[in-house]
Amino acid sequence: QVQLVESGGGLVQAGGSLRLSCAASGSTFSGQDIGWYRQAPGKQRELVATIISSGMKICVDSVKGRFTISRDNAKNTVYLQMNSLKPEDTAVYYCNVPPVRADTAWGQGTQVTVSS
Repeated sequence: QVQLVESGGGLVQAGGSLRLSCAASGSTFSGQDIGWYRQAPGKQRELVATIISSGMKICVDSVKGRFTISRDNAKNTVYLQMNSLKPEDTAVYYCNVPPVRADTAWGQGTQVTVSS
């Protein structure tokens, strides 16, 4: 089973950029699909972007053209490059192995705050 740790969040002004990292250990990382999720205050957690083991990438419409997901299998890390950030991107960001279920365990996540 893979263990995942998120990092890279912070406070940024609207229009700014951040790069999140998801470091993996404990399993065969290169064969895993990895997703980035986020949960804003008072809202349900949502899937933002997924990178398939083959390298194919999927992003939700709200972040297309602004967020890019990538992976470095040599470093067992998946990244989420976030550009042109908006206040509505404010959330705790998590990575996990999709699909997630109600009983899926989550890490601490990393807080992203975008000020207007």
